[in-house]
Amino acid sequence: MKLKTIVPFIFLLITACTPYKNLTKISSMDEVKYDYTVKYAELSNSIKLAYIDEGKGTETILMIHGLGSYLPAWKKNIGELSKTYRVIAIDLPGYGKSSKLPHSGLMTFYAGVVSEFIKKLDLGAVNLAGHSMGGQIAMVLALEKPEQVKRLILVDPAGFEAFHAGQKNWFKDVMTPNLVRLTTVDAIETNLASNFYRMPDDAKFMIEDRIAMRDAKDFEAYCLAVARSVHGMVDEPVLDKLSAISMPTLIFFGENDMLIPNRYLNPGFTSRIAEKGACLIKGSKLIMVPKCGHFMMFEKPEVFNTEVRNFIL
Repeated sequence: MKLKTIVPFIFLLITACTPYKNLTKISSMDEVKYDYTVKYAELSNSIKLAYIDEGKGTETILMIHGLGSYLPAWKKNIGELSKTYRVIAIDLPGYGKSSKLPHSGLMTFYAGVVSEFIKKLDLGAVNLAGHSMGGQIAMVLALEKPEQVKRLILVDPAGFEAFHAGQKNWFKDVMTPNLVRLTTVDAIETNLASNFYRMPDDAKFMIEDRIAMRDAKDFEAYCLAVARSVHGMVDEPVLDKLSAISMPTLIFFGENDMLIPNRYLNPGFTSRIAEKGACLIKGSKLIMVPKCGHFMMFEKPEVFNTEVRNFIL
């Protein structure tokens, strides 16, 4: 075969082997498909918060996603728990289908938005569930507005790990909007797979959505929100305030969480960080889940759903 024939043949072969080559492009993150009807709450400062509201019951569970994520991260929990409870999951400002006006990314900013949302929907005191960064936001709200949080449910939460000044500066230098924007398809796959002990096939929609987002007109605003959120996590630590959390708290960690602790800055076992944080929250219950990574509620939904039911009863 001649060279001029081989080159296009190799190109076609590589293209054919790329699993994401036929993804439908989206012009806005509003076009990302969700499994549930999306509603919107108009809040102050022109914030339009996207959320889903499923089920009925005397107890309400409000779910907050993590860094770079969105409310579908809870899809394996919403359907099951909404059989017993009212379940609400939100997209934080800058993420998913929520408005994308620039903001600080501070944990107190996000906690203020969630607090206003709770008041807007007249939810009273909720069972507040937060994953990763969402866990740190949930803890901030529990500390600032304890009357709005009946119980706290933390899933592989950020905030249990300590960073010194040099480490914080490293995060800020490394995490930029451009880093997020220029993430390659291979890196997107690797990054998302690292959230799991073994990434299940039904989690691959997260990779597909993240790749499709790159063509959206609001993608750069999302990149800015992600970068500022990282800055916000390290700028507003909660570790030294955990002893002031007063409500019943349920904590989950995957034993094989590869993100907490940070493997570059604080190498060690997840159990050490989990136990340290749990000990600071009086009366909390810690559940370490074997063969499970950072996305515990998605990778082991049966454990999460059962334990949450037992916790709220």
